[in-house]
Amino acid sequence: MSKRRVVITGLGAFTPVGVGVQSSWTAMVDGMPGIDKITQFDASEFPCSIAGEVHGFEPGKYMPEKDARKMDRFMQLGICAGVEALQDSGLEVTDQNAERIGAYIGSGIGGINTIEQTTSLYHEKGYRRISPFYIPMTITNMISGHLSIMHNLKGPNLSMVTACSTGTHAIGEAGRLVEYGDADVMIAGGSEAPISPTALAGFGSARALTRRNDDPRTASRPWDSGRDGFVMGEGAGIVVLEEYEHAKKRDARIYAELSGFGMSGDAHHMTSPSPGGEGAARCMNNAMHNAGMNPDEIDYINAHGTSTPLGDVAETMALKLSFGDHASKLAVSSNKSMIGHLLGAAGGVEAVATVLSIYHQTIPPTINLHDQDPECDLDYVPNEAREAHIGSALSNSFGFGGTNGTLIFSRV
Repeated sequence: MSKRRVVITGLGAFTPVGVGVQSSWTAMVDGMPGIDKITQFDASEFPCSIAGEVHGFEPGKYMPEKDARKMDRFMQLGICAGVEALQDSGLEVTDQNAERIGAYIGSGIGGINTIEQTTSLYHEKGYRRISPFYIPMTITNMISGHLSIMHNLKGPNLSMVTACSTGTHAIGEAGRLVEYGDADVMIAGGSEAPISPTALAGFGSARALTRRNDDPRTASRPWDSGRDGFVMGEGAGIVVLEEYEHAKKRDARIYAELSGFGMSGDAHHMTSPSPGGEGAARCMNNAMHNAGMNPDEIDYINAHGTSTPLGDVAETMALKLSFGDHASKLAVSSNKSMIGHLLGAAGGVEAVATVLSIYHQTIPPTINLHDQDPECDLDYVPNEAREAHIGSALSNSFGFGGTNGTLIFSRV
């Protein structure tokens, strides 16, 4: 059986720089930072007290308030982004097509806020005070589950957990379900709401987070010599993946095509990248092989770009290893400079941004890049957006455990 073409016909995103796709995209192009002091709890005593929070988020605009109260915040964000993406696609779910439409949405950590709060309640008040909704409030597959129930999606109903590669892997695997005929449409991506005391303490104890608390807006600075760790963020990024002829038949707006997907494992270390970026390079090579593309056919890289000392150098080395001489001709930028690292949602949000980069032929900048690390010597589109010809773009995500994912999107 020949593979079917897969296109993107709907987008949804809630990020630290915008509630919804349009406001998030506009802010990214404008280079607007979304990092500030944490407001969800008192983090003043933590080594890192800043994060990228989604402000102005009202789940009741997308679902009944009574339902939202039975969900952890990561679930609310993911469902609302999924609803936005479905609405944006203009797709009508009917009794006739419901079995061909599914959801594949993941989260790296899931309902950590609810888990923390329920654990405290248990120790204070005992087991009788635990909500009957506790388990479905926290498990990661319930974004896809709720969306399927809310919108009668009777196709594949799946979730993914691969740390910071979750959103990317979910989109790639969902795309394959459409490619090989298991579904005609899949709603896919990632969601995360990890800004909690134990998560902040855990990443802080691992020395993964920045300590630039005095100037939050400039704290996330990929490839800058002054970077000292990532900034945690929350949000969700969802795409509607649709078989090309199915989309054309209903005259849908097509943003871009999902033309390639690659994966790899570093087999090296729990948290550190493999030497020389070898694992990430294999992942990008696998994606280009899957797309049937040569390195010189890629115009733009939406990088993992976390603002960590080791990670940024490793990704730079991986790009050189994978692209050879063409690496110096690539435009590379990091959305995380503005929104922070959304962990399991990062790949979803960055996929949305990559697709919009192709659709609008515009590259959002890497902000806060003023003193470029000599070891990171590629074109990182510093500080200002750039209009550019983008035929195909690649989006990278790398996660704890050495798991890597790469998506390639192309202009249609």
